[in-house]
Amino acid sequence: MEDVRRSTIFFTEQHLSYADILTPLEVRARIEIAVLNFLKDLNSPTPAISNLPMINRKSSNSRVNQSLLTDVSWIFLSRSFCTKSLTRENSAKAFIRVWKVMEMCYGILLLEKRVTQRELFYKLLCSSPDYFTSQLQVNQTIQDVVALLRCSRFSLGIMASSRGIIAGRLLLQEPGEETVDCTKCGSSGYAISGDLNLLEKLVMKTDANYIIVIEKHAIFQRLAEDKVFNQIPCILITAKGYPDLATRFLLHRMSRAFPEMPIFGLVDWNPAGLAILCTFKYGSIGMGLEAYRYACNIKWLGLRKDDLELIPQQSFIPLTPKDMQIAKSLTSSEILQDNYKEELAVMVESGQRAEIEALYFHGYDYLGKYLANKIVQVHYI
Repeated sequence: MEDVRRSTIFFTEQHLSYADILTPLEVRARIEIAVLNFLKDLNSPTPAISNLPMINRKSSNSRVNQSLLTDVSWIFLSRSFCTKSLTRENSAKAFIRVWKVMEMCYGILLLEKRVTQRELFYKLLCSSPDYFTSQLQVNQTIQDVVALLRCSRFSLGIMASSRGIIAGRLLLQEPGEETVDCTKCGSSGYAISGDLNLLEKLVMKTDANYIIVIEKHAIFQRLAEDKVFNQIPCILITAKGYPDLATRFLLHRMSRAFPEMPIFGLVDWNPAGLAILCTFKYGSIGMGLEAYRYACNIKWLGLRKDDLELIPQQSFIPLTPKDMQIAKSLTSSEILQDNYKEELAVMVESGQRAEIEALYFHGYDYLGKYLANKIVQVHYI
């Protein structure tokens, strides 16, 4: 272990700000090093309780990386550190929560198991009720551990809960299983596994020309039921709202497997729809150390301001205070490209929002025609 401690660059600024994908043995070694460093400080001639140095995950520490060879951009965190301290009142409990989660993850890895964040919450709620009272505390502490150990959440034995489904011109084969034809999955689609290791091993084949990412489950169901992928050779995918990790991971994996295939986003014309699109496109600040693993070059197909003439006036809905809060956050972000800012400015200025379902004014089969026209006319940004 002493050799490992001498050779590691753990806890130093030589680390780049990304989270490694590690084996259980490597993660346990990093946890053990953290424990040894802590004990070393306690046993020194001038005993002290060491702080926990971790990458700062605040928006002020986020940057956007633009690839030189592709159109893909993603959020990353610079090498600015923050600390959790037992001696500071405002972070003492957070300091202890980090150690509690590391202890729990160490045990999970020893058992060669995986758990969801929800399962971990109930485990911690029962074992450490003085420190964990909400799911949010667990989620934030997991990201603290990721920032401390510089390893991915999946490497810690934490499995993503997935809401995502997929349909269309895609053949999927899990290791040792029969091939699934996603054109035959009906409106229910093929459920995306939360096991990122399994998703990485999926064998994928397709004759599709496009991938269409859909914000809403109901819209996905309509397009899958209408078999729109027979008219537009495409793959349909949805996370049923704000994108979960597994859906983002699979989409990124598909973008690597089929690098020439355009990815289009179909979202409501409102700030939340744009925020969802940006999460697929850039990743999220909260997942800054892993964001590059989930980013993909998605293009905004619709709804957009040029589509508003297709929507009857009575279908527009006033923006809510929450919409305005999201818009303010997006406006202040460095990640938003200029044409996206223009769309957002029109939303805010009009004080209105429009939902995809408003296109049904033209008939239930209009949505497929709308998508085809937008793609053929290269009407996306």
